[in-house]
Parts: sequence; C-alpha cells; structure tokens
Amino acid sequence: MTRDIGRRAVVLGGSIAGILAARVLAEHYGRVLVVDRDKVLGVAEARRGTPHTRHAHGLHARGQLNLEELFPGFTDELRATGVPTGDLAEMRWFFNGRKLKPARTGLVSVTAPRPVLENHIRARVAELANVDFLEECDILGLTATADNGRIVGVRVRRRATGSAEELLAADLVVDATGRGSRTPAWLEEFGYGRPEEERVKVGLAYTTRLFRSTPEMFDGVQSINPVASPAHPRGAFFGQVGKDVAILSLTGILGDHPPTDQAGFLEFARSLPVPDVYRGVRDAEPLDDAVSFKFPASVRRRYERLDRFPARLLVLGDALCSFNPVYGQGMSVASIEALKLREHLRRGTVPEPGAFLRDMARVVDIPWEISAGGDLDFPGVEGKRTLKVRAGNAYLARLQYAATKDASVTAGFMRVAGLMDPPTALMRPAMMARVFRHAVRRPAPDRSRPAA
Repeated sequence: MTRDIGRRAVVLGGSIAGILAARVLAEHYGRVLVVDRDKVLGVAEARRGTPHTRHAHGLHARGQLNLEELFPGFTDELRATGVPTGDLAEMRWFFNGRKLKPARTGLVSVTAPRPVLENHIRARVAELANVDFLEECDILGLTATADNGRIVGVRVRRRATGSAEELLAADLVVDATGRGSRTPAWLEEFGYGRPEEERVKVGLAYTTRLFRSTPEMFDGVQSINPVASPAHPRGAFFGQVGKDVAILSLTGILGDHPPTDQAGFLEFARSLPVPDVYRGVRDAEPLDDAVSFKFPASVRRRYERLDRFPARLLVLGDALCSFNPVYGQGMSVASIEALKLREHLRRGTVPEPGAFLRDMARVVDIPWEISAGGDLDFPGVEGKRTLKVRAGNAYLARLQYAATKDASVTAGFMRVAGLMDPPTALMRPAMMARVFRHAVRRPAPDRSRPAA
C-alpha cells in the first residue's frame, strides 16, 4: 500500500460510512484513526448510538459488489457464518398489493443483521496495520488554523471518569457521524455558512421483532416484502437473517406507527394488504421484544452549494444525506462514496473539499431522486412535487404493474432499485414497450387482502 498523502487521517464515526472511509484512507495515510462514542470493536449487537441498526437491513446489488471489491471474499465469509444471500429479484415483492413476477438477475442481496454486517467489516478494517480505533470517546469539536481556512485537528474527551480534553492532530478529518452531524454548527463557528437542507417529512416508524424461523415461513424465498404504497401505506420487511432466525420489521408512515405490544404488533401484521407475513408469524416463537425506531424525515445537506469550505475536512454518509431507510440505499450509497473518495486519493494529493463535495452530490443525486420522489407519491408527505416527480410516479405505477406480468420488467426494476442502473434505464424504448403492453393507463391498486 502507498501512504503518500499525509501522516494521519481522523475519521469521526465508526459505522458503515466511517469504516469504509477508513479502509480507503489507509491506502494513502500513514495512520488512520476512527473515533466513536461507543465501543465498536467486537460488537455485533445494536449500539446506543445506532438504534436504527436493530431493524431490517439489506445490502443489495451495488453495495455487495463494492464491498467485495474492498474486502475480497467478503460475501463467502458471511455465508460461512450462516448469513443468507440470494437474488434480489427472486424475493417475494409486493407493490400496490400485487406480487411481482420473480426474475433471475444475478444481483446478490445480503440480509445479515446490520450489527453483524458492521462487525464483520469493522474487523476486516481493524486488521489493517495502520488503522486504529479510539472507542468510547466524545467528539467535542474541530480545531483550525488561525485564519480558519484549514482544519488541523479534533478535540475529544474519553468517557472514562476524570478524562481531560485531548487534541488529535490530523492532516485530514472525515465526518461520518450520521444524521446528528455537527459540521453545520462547526462551519458557523469558524465563520462559514451552513449548508442548505432539503427535507422530505415522512413520519416513518419501524417496529421490529425477531422470530425463530421455520421452513414453511418463507417457502423457499429469502424474504417477503409488502412495500408500502399510497393505497396500502402499511408495509413490512420479513426475512431470514440467520440459520434459524427471521426478522420482521413493520413500517408505518405519517404517524400510523406499528405498536410494540404483542397483540398490537400481530394485528398490524394482519392488516397488511397481503396475508403472507401474518401467516408466517402468527404462531411463531418470538426471540425478543418488539422495539420501535422513528425516522421523521429524509435530509440532504447541500454542501456542494457553499461558496467557502475549510480545507482538510470532508463529509460523507448520513452526515451528507440521510435517506428514508425503507428503500435500502444507505449502505450501498456509503460504499459508492468510499470508492469515490478512493478516486480522489489516488490523484496523490489531499482531496480538495469543493471538488469532493460536488462529486458526492452527484453520487447522491440518483438515490435521492428515487427515495424522495417515491415518498412524494404519498399525498400526506410534505415536499415539492415537480412535473418530473409526478410523471415519474405515474410511470412507476405502470411499471410495477407490468412487473407482475413480465419477469424482464422485474429484472430491470430491481437493477435500478439495487443502484446498478440509473432510473433512465426504465425509460428505454424496449422497456417502455413492455410496460405499456400491460398498462397504458395507471392501474388502480389491488384490493387489500388481509389475513382472516
């Protein structure tokens, strides 16, 4: 490995975005230090600082390929531990109350519990000789040169009783602290402007429970996913996450949140527009208590629009853009961002924040268009509905209906959902011909068929 750019890079945050950033920084910096407020090494359970990791996650298509590039053998190692993998388009997907026709695409989906996946990746990064972790440490702020033009370090305090403030000198600081990132406030502190924020208020909540799985739960598929739609706003992700373990995450938006008590949880599952999920869990053995996580809004911070930004500071992951988690994009986008960071590092100089943040904006554009646009199809969600958004959602409803008839449409749709192809791929003449063959007009949603 070449380490030709600087002596030490400091990464703030030890979740997926942070550890993937550390992985590529280790190729070009003498030392890389990952700082997190929690204990992270050897932890394969949801941490206090990351309660969202308790809920259903999937590493789909583009993310799986990128992690395989960064960590050769990654997928096989997970399979060997009992983590399920399968074809993204062969799962049992329901849109608008209708089942999509399954397709064989070769797009791999990894349905490990998020903490297990993180622990596996973190262990691979920790094996690198020049990467260290500073755990259970609060991040107090940044330090800069006298003119505030360049970041030179991070102020921290360990959580051990009696610890004093410390200064970690750094040739580069990467903020991967997630939705709660304080970079906007730090920029103001140093005399810079705050980035504009775009918000799509969805009022989402997940409620999740683990069950002991049985063969008849899934009937040979990896997961069963009734996706929420305007006509059927309650959704679920029900899948295998281990040899004998299944996860059920129920989703509700705009305040219609799944309850955590046993009777309420099962009744919410029963009310889904298809009976498959309820039939799988009504007599199943719970392995834990149900827990909820609320996600009020998707947030995108437009750092690339700032006129000024301090040198030696970068932002990525949820600190840059936090997507509605039902679209399963977060981990894949973090992997794309890490590879884009690698491109900048391979130029042999410290990444210039303006150019880097503009590239990050281009990385985020498509997944943001997919998730924010999809959310705006729900009438109660606040946000600007441009002609492009309205036309896109009208066409997507036709395409999803066509995918219930034509496996080729399913395959194309999943390539876009898995971030392999841009949404424009769904507008190619051959695909549009398949779509309009089945749905010239926007189809009405199927009727709800909850379990008896």
